[in-house]
Amino acid sequence: MGGFLNVYIQSVLLGIVEGLTEFLPVSSTAHLRITEALMKIPLDDAYWKMYTIVIQLGAILALLLLFLSRIVDFIRTFPKGENGDRTWLNHPISLTFIAFACTSAPALLLHKWSEKNLGSLNVIAWALLIGGIAMWIIDAWSDRYEANTTHVEEMSLPQAIWIGLCQTLSAIFPGTSRSMSTIAAGQLVGMDRPSALEFSFLLSIPTMIAATVWDLKKEVFPSGGGAAHVVMTGDNWIVLAIGFGVSFVVALGVVEWFLHWVRKHGFTLFAIYRILLGSALLLWGAKYIGG
Repeated sequence: MGGFLNVYIQSVLLGIVEGLTEFLPVSSTAHLRITEALMKIPLDDAYWKMYTIVIQLGAILALLLLFLSRIVDFIRTFPKGENGDRTWLNHPISLTFIAFACTSAPALLLHKWSEKNLGSLNVIAWALLIGGIAMWIIDAWSDRYEANTTHVEEMSLPQAIWIGLCQTLSAIFPGTSRSMSTIAAGQLVGMDRPSALEFSFLLSIPTMIAATVWDLKKEVFPSGGGAAHVVMTGDNWIVLAIGFGVSFVVALGVVEWFLHWVRKHGFTLFAIYRILLGSALLLWGAKYIGG
C-alpha cells in the first residue's frame, strides 16, 4: 500500500504540472517528462507514456468548460457566422476540424518516430530551445506589423491549414509545445495574439480528445484481439484518474490568467523561460536526471 501511496502523490504532482503548463507555450509534455525523470519514473515505460498523454485531456476539458458559451455561439451561427459572411468551408467550426485533419494525417504517419522521441530528454531540450528562439523572434516580428486577422471569425481556409500543419511539429517533437506551434503559426499568417490564442484553444479540444482515445485504444484496448501493451489494474486506473482530475482543477485557474497576461505582455517571458530550460537540460540534464 505504501508503494501505491507514493505513486498517488506522484500523480498529484504530475497533475499540477500538467494543469499549470498545458495552455502555456512551454510544452506540458516536456514538463511532465522532466518531472517524471526527476521522480525516477522510467521514460520508456508504456504506462507512463500513455499517462502523459491521457491526463492532458483533463486540462482540455477545463478549457471546454470555460469556453462552452463561445463554442455554443459558434454552433448556433453555423454555417453563416456571426456576421453572416461565413460558409461551410470557412466557419470557425469548419476551420477547426480542417486544421485538426491537417495535424492528424502527418502525426499518424510519423507516430512511431513520435513515440521514440517521447522518451528522449535530448529531443525535448532541443525542441524547448529552438522553439523558444522561434517564438521570441516571431512575437517581436508580429509587433512591427498590423494584424489582418483580429477575430477567429475572420480566419481563412489557408490560415487554418497552415496552423494545422504546424501543430504537427508538437506531435512529432515533444517539447515543441502545441500552443506555441499554433500561436506562432497564426502570427506568421497575420493573426494577432488574442485570435491566434483563441484558435489554438479551439484546435486543442479535438486534437487532445483524439490523442487520448487513440492512445487508450492502442495501448489498453487494442483491436483485433491483440494483447494490450499496458495492462491496467485498479490502482493504475486510480493513478490515471488522480492525474486527470488534478490537471482539470488546476487548469481551470490558469486559463484566464494566461489570456490576460498574453493580451498585456505577449510571449517574451515564455520564450526566455524555454531558452533557459532547454539550455539547462542540454548542459546538465544527462548528469542530474539522465538523458
